[in-house]
Amino acid sequence: MTQLVLSEYRIMSDHEQQVLFPELIKKKRDGDRLTEGEIRDFVNAVRHQTIQESQIGAMLMAVWYRGMDAGETHILTQEMIHSGEVLCWPQEWAGLVVDKHSTGGVGDKVSLPLAPALAACGCKVPMISGRGLAHTGGTLDKLESIPGFSIHQSAEQLRHIMEAVGCCIVGQTESLVPTDKVLYALRDATSTVDSLPLITSSIMSKKGAESLSALVLDVKYGKAALSQDIKSARALAQSLVTTGSRLGMCVGAVLSRMDSPIGHCVGNTLEAIEAIECLKGRGPSDLLELVICLGGCLLKMISKVDTLASGKEEIRRVLENGEALSKFRAMLQAQGTAAEVVESLCATDSDYFSVLKRAKFRKELEVQEGGTVLEVDAMALAQVLYKLGTGRAQAGDPINHSVGAELLVRLGQRVVRGDPWVRIHYETPALTSELETILQGAIVIGKEGDLNTTALVTEFIPSDLEN
Repeated sequence: MTQLVLSEYRIMSDHEQQVLFPELIKKKRDGDRLTEGEIRDFVNAVRHQTIQESQIGAMLMAVWYRGMDAGETHILTQEMIHSGEVLCWPQEWAGLVVDKHSTGGVGDKVSLPLAPALAACGCKVPMISGRGLAHTGGTLDKLESIPGFSIHQSAEQLRHIMEAVGCCIVGQTESLVPTDKVLYALRDATSTVDSLPLITSSIMSKKGAESLSALVLDVKYGKAALSQDIKSARALAQSLVTTGSRLGMCVGAVLSRMDSPIGHCVGNTLEAIEAIECLKGRGPSDLLELVICLGGCLLKMISKVDTLASGKEEIRRVLENGEALSKFRAMLQAQGTAAEVVESLCATDSDYFSVLKRAKFRKELEVQEGGTVLEVDAMALAQVLYKLGTGRAQAGDPINHSVGAELLVRLGQRVVRGDPWVRIHYETPALTSELETILQGAIVIGKEGDLNTTALVTEFIPSDLEN
């Protein structure tokens, strides 16, 4: 029987209560390595609120400035995992529990078709996802555009859905890695979000608490990614893989480009529709490529298949024959969506807006010159949509699920002046002329020979634990 096991919170010793945190901060600030006990003292103090917020911020800045080696990062991650609850699974699920994490992008709806596709291949997928923040979209926001879908599931409900369906997409509970919530908020406030060890410990502590058999990471690089270039993306991917391996997890990472949006749609409702189209075998080629690649990697990592090619073929097969769509249908209903809504969404000839909210206004913009579409600047597009209501400045802010954009052109396509290239869905605030000007600067038209032909997925970094 699946259990949610609560780690025993350590009772602070007299030593821990007397720790001189200014000395620890100074030690890291001066470039020295923190010991296992010192890192444990820091995490415990954060967990038990026995350290001043200003001291936490100072430690974060010291880590940002001096960094942490692989050993320190591993210890920090391990202590964060055990600061709260840790999921445990039935013995018969051994080797089958998998998940995926993306470092964030524009139009990234990969999780929605990937989780049910993996479930259709016999995996168990407890996908604990997040909401969007700033220009990046969130998996939970996309799913909450579907009426009735609930991301809030108890441990017992999670167990039942996993047993019955094989996949479940939920939000992080209050008791799962509680120290990460504190550190994450202060990283944002202290401009230490881009610290490699802090990014690594935040991601891997949450995934470690899921007790996974295997994890695949989609580490993005480019104009709209956390990592602006492939070198920094490779460093982040290696840090994540190394830390996961030290924790005993099988973790692999792919590096993928994030300059133009994934798929044709950006915005929560529109992305949910596009994800369902992918499950019906009609999705855009770049979205399909990522789903098949990441899913194939996971099947290979848990030895469900012998080769990556056969893993990709299995994912493609369940997308094409409807098995993945059936799992998605079951997951929607298990997580609160009414049967009539589920059937309407999953019908072959679905009228999606009969059950999903559609924005009141839509406007198409036209290209200003002829040539070949070289790029659609994902960051510029996302920033405009953010101002129209798709995103939030901080956790808890309301968003408008119906706001979004449909790209009416694809990269490499020949266009002439006056061709429509994007359809904006909006309500309040309105699409102003100023925002239209920004949007028109997002599409790059040029000569066909200048098109970037670099593959979408450029590298794979395997787990240290793989055979």
